[in-house]
Amino acid sequence: MTLAATELAFRAASVALLLVLAASLVADFRNVLAARLGAAFALGSAAHAASYSIGVSSLVAGWHAPLIALSTGNIVVFWLFTRALFDDGFRLRWWHGLIWAAVTAFSFVGCLWIAPGGNARFSVTVVNLIVLGFIALAVAQTINSWSADLVERRRRVRVFIVCAAALYGGLNAVLQILVAGSAGEVANTVNSGVLACIVAAIACAMMRVDGADLFPAAAEPAPAMAPIQPAVEDAADQKLIDALMRLMADERIYRQENITIGVLAGRLKIPEYRLRRLINQRLGYRNFNVFLNNHRIEEAKAALADPAQAEVPVITIAMDAGFQSLGPFNRAFKAVTGVTPTEYRRLNTSAA
Repeated sequence: MTLAATELAFRAASVALLLVLAASLVADFRNVLAARLGAAFALGSAAHAASYSIGVSSLVAGWHAPLIALSTGNIVVFWLFTRALFDDGFRLRWWHGLIWAAVTAFSFVGCLWIAPGGNARFSVTVVNLIVLGFIALAVAQTINSWSADLVERRRRVRVFIVCAAALYGGLNAVLQILVAGSAGEVANTVNSGVLACIVAAIACAMMRVDGADLFPAAAEPAPAMAPIQPAVEDAADQKLIDALMRLMADERIYRQENITIGVLAGRLKIPEYRLRRLINQRLGYRNFNVFLNNHRIEEAKAALADPAQAEVPVITIAMDAGFQSLGPFNRAFKAVTGVTPTEYRRLNTSAA
């Protein structure tokens, strides 16, 4: 088999796997934002697999330019996908679409006008610096939010998915910036083979995980603040849950600045993984920060409804409860109660 035929086979395999993955996500989780973005990312990756080649060329066929543009814009979809996958409360905003359109349009213009005008190196360098920037954002988000994730299987597989995609995309962006001219059939065949292997590995990894762990049917609900009494078979687990709820209710440890699951596990004298499992499986939370914030919001609700604290500023109540600033408090409070803290105070004052 020639190198050209081998490269074509790798590209075809990648496109086929990506199309199947996209169809599977849409069929099983069409109402979940993370799954829809995952399907969009898979389709954009299929465009990449069909159109990508290492090296700089000033001549791009008209039919090829849209595929290259979609492939470039797919890095924005990748960034949004990681946001939605790791943050159950993430919502798309209008400016997300604007960013995608801007990156895609620049790539398209670069293919048809900038590169043919003698500025191919400039166009390719700018596009791939943009790619590297969004990859850096996605990796940073993964690292920053990883410790708060309480779904153990999602913690493992998401790091693999993001690192594999980011490593491939990052290396290709660097190669495009560094390589002048065509890299030849060998480099492109190797690149296509690596992409096919990564796509197969990601598909395999996703099939090994319960889809509900990666793509919950809805944003995480706010469990009741009163100690929940689940049917706990293990008496030791129940004792730990009781001890955890005492820390929350009596010591109000959630007020502590920069409280982490490691600190809380240390207070309970248990490993972090066990505390994650307890909060996730016994109390119903998927994210540690949501667990803390719901306790903070309950304290804030009591303070806002207290006539004796009617003159206390909202920001003071928020910071006393453990929030570091007013913006995150307002967003978290409205997500749980459906109203802003000020509206909540006014409604409770009127009722009294």
